[in-house]
Amino acid sequence: MGVIKKAFISPHPPIVIHEVGKGEEKKAAATIEALERLAREVAKIKPSTIIVTTPHGPVFQDYIFVNHNDVLSGDFRRFGAAEVKLRYENNLKLAREITRLAGSQGIPCGGLDLNLVRRFQVSEDLDHGAMVPLYYINKLYSDFKVVKISIAAMPFKELYRFGRCIAKAVEQSDEEAVFLASGDLSHRLAPDGPYGFNECGPEFDGRLVDYLKVPDREAILGFDEGFLEEAGECGLRSFIMMFGALDEFEIKPEVYSYEGPFGVGYAVAEFTPVSRIEGETLLDRLDRREAEEMSMIRGSEDPYTALARKSLEMYVLNGTIIDVPEVLPEEMRSGRAGVFVSIKKHGRLRGCIGTIMPTRENIAAEIIHNAVSAGVHDPRFDPVTEDDLDDLVYSVDVLGDPEPISSMAELDVKRYGVIVRAGRRSGLLLPDLEGIDTPQQQVAIALQKAGIRPDEKYTMERFEVVRHK
Repeated sequence: MGVIKKAFISPHPPIVIHEVGKGEEKKAAATIEALERLAREVAKIKPSTIIVTTPHGPVFQDYIFVNHNDVLSGDFRRFGAAEVKLRYENNLKLAREITRLAGSQGIPCGGLDLNLVRRFQVSEDLDHGAMVPLYYINKLYSDFKVVKISIAAMPFKELYRFGRCIAKAVEQSDEEAVFLASGDLSHRLAPDGPYGFNECGPEFDGRLVDYLKVPDREAILGFDEGFLEEAGECGLRSFIMMFGALDEFEIKPEVYSYEGPFGVGYAVAEFTPVSRIEGETLLDRLDRREAEEMSMIRGSEDPYTALARKSLEMYVLNGTIIDVPEVLPEEMRSGRAGVFVSIKKHGRLRGCIGTIMPTRENIAAEIIHNAVSAGVHDPRFDPVTEDDLDDLVYSVDVLGDPEPISSMAELDVKRYGVIVRAGRRSGLLLPDLEGIDTPQQQVAIALQKAGIRPDEKYTMERFEVVRHK
């Protein structure tokens, strides 16, 4: 039975590599000392495999890249030190088992084929996120294989669940592993830093370091994404994967160091699993809460959202479009209107398709067809699968008649949606959308959707909606 002996978080500034820093690395002396201590701890363990998660490999919105190459190699050529090279054998058996287990949980992950490499112009080499901490370890101990995993812009809970898959794969093996979660903290600690200063930067670093000292895993998963964007964080998703791998264990934490000498936060910390948790783990608790919340959502559906859900479920499960049910409110059977159906999964948009004006015999038929289109024909997303259905939340917007307007002053983003037109091109944006705070933002997005340049001549219309959730 395999085991993750210890886990670490590590920053990855190339400047702490002597051959890169050429003396500047001395400004991060506390970090270097902590990385040397990390290396000593790993050398004591003598792991057969080091699992590295990094934010600087190929990063996708909805796909976790688990490197499936035979050999993992890289150098610091980009940073003026081509002579510094690292090369490791990939633990392919473990990498593929992680991929398989994650896939069984509905988490999309795996290697990249040549077409994807060319399409996205990504490299499968070791990136500096992985190489910086491995550089220090390599000085003292190098008899190990590597599994390299890139983060993804998925919901935090899914990344945490993926970490559980890593742990299970290790347990099913005979590996003695170390988990190395690479990531800096905020990049916005100082005006002369790489991204300037934002007050959210120091706040994020302070809160995260405090959470690491406990560790408070639920608080780490609870950061608001808008706040994180303002803070310019780097490694949180890498850390979340690591904590997911330790989900079933009580953890003894130790923060070795924290500093921000270049306007970027660097933390080095160690986490030792000490005993299995009896009863509910954090993931169990999150799953239970989510199930309870989804039960409440399903129980509160009105006829509009219930019809949208049933329509998509029938199509995904049986490939058929349902007939308009007999038992519906009269306005759904006799009224006609444009309808938009929006679908979210774990709080993120999963599909949205609609009609500006009525195209079907009634509102119910409009909902049925647009729900199916939103689920399987929205070109921005892969079609919804059976595995997705239990996690989907629906909203239905019934559009009022559009009315022409002459200026943005006649818009209210909370009350009105907007339609922009230029010739045969048109774009629509619904009202009261998260992140849309001004008419200028609203119109700009609608123009972009329509393929209309802001300097072109275009007309605007506004409309109200009745939103069903």
